[in-house]
Amino acid sequence: MLSSNLLSALSLLTLPLASAFYLPGTAPRDYHEGEKIDVFVNTLTPMLNSKLHSLISHDYYDDRFHFCQPAGGPVKQPESLGSILFGDRILTSPYEINMMENSTCKSLCQSSVPKEDAKFINDRIKEDYGLNFIIDGLPSSEMKRDLKTNEIFLDAQGFNLGDDETIPDKPALNNHYDIFIQYHTKEGYSSKQYRVVGVLVYPRTVNSMVSGSNSPDCFATQPLYLSEATHNEFYYTYSVSFIPSDIPWGLRWDAYLHVFDPKIHWFSLINSLVIVGFLVFMVAMVLYRTISKDISRYNAIDLSEDVQEDYGWKLVHGEVFRLPPRPMVLSVMVGNGTHLIMMCIVTLLFALFGFLSPSNRGSLATVLLICWTLFGCVSGYVSSRTYSTLGGDQWKPNLILTTILFPIVVFSIIGLLNLFLIFSSASGAVPFGTILAILLLWFLISAPLCVAGYFFGMKHGSFKNPVSTSSIPRQIPPKPWYLNPFPSAVLGGILPFGAAFVELYFVLSSLFGNRAYYAFGFLFLTFTVFVLTTATTTVLFTYFVLCSEEYRWHWRSFLIGGGSAFWLFTYGIWYWASRLSLDSFTSVVLYFGYLFLFTLLDFLIGGSIGYIATYFAIRRLYSSIRVD
Repeated sequence: MLSSNLLSALSLLTLPLASAFYLPGTAPRDYHEGEKIDVFVNTLTPMLNSKLHSLISHDYYDDRFHFCQPAGGPVKQPESLGSILFGDRILTSPYEINMMENSTCKSLCQSSVPKEDAKFINDRIKEDYGLNFIIDGLPSSEMKRDLKTNEIFLDAQGFNLGDDETIPDKPALNNHYDIFIQYHTKEGYSSKQYRVVGVLVYPRTVNSMVSGSNSPDCFATQPLYLSEATHNEFYYTYSVSFIPSDIPWGLRWDAYLHVFDPKIHWFSLINSLVIVGFLVFMVAMVLYRTISKDISRYNAIDLSEDVQEDYGWKLVHGEVFRLPPRPMVLSVMVGNGTHLIMMCIVTLLFALFGFLSPSNRGSLATVLLICWTLFGCVSGYVSSRTYSTLGGDQWKPNLILTTILFPIVVFSIIGLLNLFLIFSSASGAVPFGTILAILLLWFLISAPLCVAGYFFGMKHGSFKNPVSTSSIPRQIPPKPWYLNPFPSAVLGGILPFGAAFVELYFVLSSLFGNRAYYAFGFLFLTFTVFVLTTATTTVLFTYFVLCSEEYRWHWRSFLIGGGSAFWLFTYGIWYWASRLSLDSFTSVVLYFGYLFLFTLLDFLIGGSIGYIATYFAIRRLYSSIRVD
């Protein structure tokens, strides 16, 4: 387990140059008539319909479900590191499907479910759990119509374990599956070849047991209800139909990648661009009309006449680069935040060019992990230069904290949440071998790169401040309430959050609702707008802070930049109250644990953007005035 996970994680680093364009695992497969088509099963996951009732996934071959197993037992399929982290557990199945061979009411097996497990299955039906088949790399889906755009699309959430709507509080188990496989014919060969371009599965409940017969009746009208008082015997059956399609293999994912109401995405993006344009205009006006005139008037004064009167931001020129409290922690947070920024940018660029499509399962998480590993040098470099610029001289503790503090916090949170998954017998629990592989990636690659980046930053040294620092600190006059640290962070975070909150809804639905996210173009533009909005908002607020003769801007700039995290967590609480109906304590802990981790990442990213933008704006500002 460990070696395979580590090799899969390092595979992206060692890919040789080749003339083929297909990514690993995405090349088309041609079938001849009668050739076997493998059917794999994935974990059972809760489906996001009107409400999401759970965040716990279950193995398909969990003993409590009593699904039919292949002869010799199920065989686990190799998966990428990211696929494992996202909870995929792909196994073989007993379904026998041959290309172009239709079948009706084919018996899979006769299952026996005791009354104790019947209650477990009925509870999962009430929680809207869905089954997930994988055929030729395509997920099982149902054909649906978008009521707003009237477009036909394939919903790849899977299909329902049972039906809980016919009779309230009396769930029926779906034990028959109508499988429809769309195929595209390849002409021009001596024998016809076929490619799978779509997979649809429609489940239904049918009590197919016939007294005195060993064959099931798939056309019976009586639903199958599992009794929680007695033992249950029933058949699992399926039918297979092949449907011709004009869709070529290269476009087979288009029907799955349906963007719900794209007008919302465009409205959000245009709204964000308007916000950014307004902010940039405001900052430009402040810098050009106010600051430029102040600088010109300030520099025109004859310093020898001793008639210079400082006020506002110019009055604190001897304090603005004073050593802030806890500079080591600040530099560590800026370094790790910049690390995450680079990771997001590179991953989004890969996704933008189509390398992280859903056809390559787990590729998004894998690339995120690889980028996090390789960009450890960025955190070391930025932390080193930030700390030396702030005037810190204890570089050894700073190096150690930069290397281990943030990974330890993240690993601790994820490890604690993983314990809840293990105790709940959830398939999403990360195996020990995978955890060890990630720790080795951090210890053997990321940590050494962080150390190398730190020493490279020490070699470059600190940034030279344009003005010197006075020996005696000035007193700080009273200032408006909204310029205090917490209110300014909350107010400053509104605009960056407002620029991204619509897209955030789709991201949360993807993270917690087991839906694939594929609108990477919108996400990349939204992230760009978020960066610009955060930078301009923080610079503007910091200018107001300096005008009030408050020179302690370092932590304020980081807090204002990271202020969107407060609104993100608030939005997460609203999402939990409006879109989720979690029935177990474990699901609630998992949701708020992941939400807290997501908020922490946003705080570090936004804070780093705000601090870096503010520092260079202040350097530019104070380098424009003459100081005696």
